[in-house]
Amino acid sequence: MTTAFGSLAFAQAMAPAPAKTAESAKGKILVDAKGMTLYTFAKDSPGKSACNGPCAANWPILAASADAKSSGDWTVVTRDDGSKMWAYKGNPLYTFKQDMAAGDVKGDGFLNGAWHVAKP
Repeated sequence: MTTAFGSLAFAQAMAPAPAKTAESAKGKILVDAKGMTLYTFAKDSPGKSACNGPCAANWPILAASADAKSSGDWTVVTRDDGSKMWAYKGNPLYTFKQDMAAGDVKGDGFLNGAWHVAKP
């Protein structure tokens, strides 16, 4: 039986999160599907990425598909170039080009402390 909250709400609630948690040298952090550390950027504002151009080349976004839908703490941010990325609790998420293996946290504190590992 389907109610007003029916199967669509259940399907959205069951949609996999775009990232997961992992233990690291910095404690519990968010990582992408490959286990790579995710970061937040202090110059971003809630729901808006300030990392474009050369910045985005060094700090690749946690990309969202064009039809991705926000759910709970996970929101979809539309970037200046029209692409979509994931944000956690309003903070856009990125990986760091210099992290070579799952668990690397080389970007934490980068740019005079503007970059931070994303915490759940």
